[in-house]
Amino acid sequence: QVQLVESGGGLVQPGGSLTLSCTTSISIAAQVTYSRLDMSWYRQVPGNQRELVARVFSDGKTDYADSVMGRFTISRDNANNTLTLQMNSLKPEDTAVYYCHTVWSRTYWGQGAQVTVSS
Repeated sequence: QVQLVESGGGLVQPGGSLTLSCTTSISIAAQVTYSRLDMSWYRQVPGNQRELVARVFSDGKTDYADSVMGRFTISRDNANNTLTLQMNSLKPEDTAVYYCHTVWSRTYWGQGAQVTVSS
């Protein structure tokens, strides 16, 4: 009923920037509009649990993990059902698969986008 598709991952040098996007498709059966969804970015390194990176609520308020505060910016475009994560001053420890996430009756995940920070 809700489909999330990430794009924009890749390889970047330390100190560089990268932008991730997540496009959301919602079926009529879901009976919800994108603007009502709280949206999040998570990331996962092999062998570790998936961790919350940032989230933006339906009212526009945002929340960030301490490790990315001041470097990452999450934003949403309700007109185009798009979630964005602007990542600046990237560090090697930011290397992970990044997932778009929301909850509406059940949990939904995107397929993931690989971000590699390496020289």
